Amino acid sequence: MRSSEEPEVFDGEASSASMMSGATSPYQPTTEPVQAARGVRGVRWDTEYLRSSFGILKALEVVLSLIGFICIETVMMCSPCAGVYLFEFVSCSAFVVTGVLLLIFSLNLHTKVPQVNWSLTDLINTASSTVFFFLASVVLAALNHQSGAEIAAVIFGFLVTGVYGVNSYLAVRRWRLGEQRPLQASEYIRARTASRGEVEARPELQ
Repeated sequence: MRSSEEPEVFDGEASSASMMSGATSPYQPTTEPVQAARGVRGVRWDTEYLRSSFGILKALEVVLSLIGFICIETVMMCSPCAGVYLFEFVSCSAFVVTGVLLLIFSLNLHTKVPQVNWSLTDLINTASSTVFFFLASVVLAALNHQSGAEIAAVIFGFLVTGVYGVNSYLAVRRWRLGEQRPLQASEYIRARTASRGEVEARPELQ
């Protein structure tokens, strides 16, 4: 009888011990689903920006600049070549700089460097690209050799000039609206810092 009762007591003690260990163990199983990471260390695609007017204009500028650069690169002979070289430099530079800004804004990388005024940076890029593309298109239209590639480059040059112009207008509006926001943010930070200092000086408030 004693030998038959011992396993029952052992099983009861084991079950109770396991329940106690499970209750006191900090490593409890959870049924909450693990959320998939939306990006690598906070880097993720900002689909809202890509669907916004600024994102669409940026994408159009990159595409049109690339097409204009490809058209001017197909010109085999030129004399004089000043218009071709100017348009080639402007289209290539605009494609690279605007493409980099598009990636920065689409991946939210600009939030990692808040010291830079990105609205002003975008405004300077779009305004300068508007001016240089307009000048390059006018010069190429005056000094071209009536070849199909040069005419196509001139057409795309004026098209991307218009897109950059619209983007510049919207960038000016955004820059003017957000000009006072950094001051408001700094005042808010100073107020939060002062309130934290008061709480630390008075431990009874904690």
